[in-house]
Amino acid sequence: MPGFVKAMPTGEGTGLGLSLSYDIITKVHGGTLEVETIEGEGTTFIVTVPIYF
Repeated sequence: MPGFVKAMPTGEGTGLGLSLSYDIITKVHGGTLEVETIEGEGTTFIVTVPIYF
């Protein structure tokens, strides 16, 4: 699995990516964003959005 890729060098940018993602997923799409972290192993983000037919 490839490493995490960032658009900007460490320490630069606004740091709002996760906050904006959360707002779009929950407020715009009515979904959820869950985070599961295992120290020393990694983090999993679970995004759930409803499907409307």
